[in-house]
Amino acid sequence: MANRDALRAFQSRLASRLQAARTTGVAATWLAVEAGEGKYLFPLGHAGEIFPWTPPQPVPYTEPWFLGVANLRGGLYGVVQLSAFASGKSDGLAATEAARMQSRLVAFNELLEVNCALLVDRLAGLRGAEAFTAAEPPGAEAPAWLGHLYTDAAGERWQEINLQALSQQPQFLSIGA
Repeated sequence: MANRDALRAFQSRLASRLQAARTTGVAATWLAVEAGEGKYLFPLGHAGEIFPWTPPQPVPYTEPWFLGVANLRGGLYGVVQLSAFASGKSDGLAATEAARMQSRLVAFNELLEVNCALLVDRLAGLRGAEAFTAAEPPGAEAPAWLGHLYTDAAGERWQEINLQALSQQPQFLSIGA
């Protein structure tokens, strides 16, 4: 119950910050998340609702990065471990209970018509273009779903992920092992 109240409080703060950003002219462009060793940016127009960690029901004969399906607010969603999918390596779910408390499931926006949620280790807030000092376009060999690579003032590198492009990739849609 405390987790649900904390999530509601976080979503309320997030909604307030988004509204304040709209009225002051500062545009929040991305939801920043951390997954495994990576730092990622999801365009706000592509990201949907954020859920607390809900253990999915495993589905046999699927890729290691596909964790199973979960009932999220009455809808059935496939759960993908972002760090394992992005790196191509399965890093398991051997997280401590404290680490799992920070984990979140970020659903794709309903408009993308994909009932999927990405497991991330931690939410890092909202970011706008002004938060970054440099941007590099994706390399020629990068997957189509990778966007620019941004560097912030602290030197941290953040990889933009185009969730709409990701939702249409055959590799992402083919969960069978």
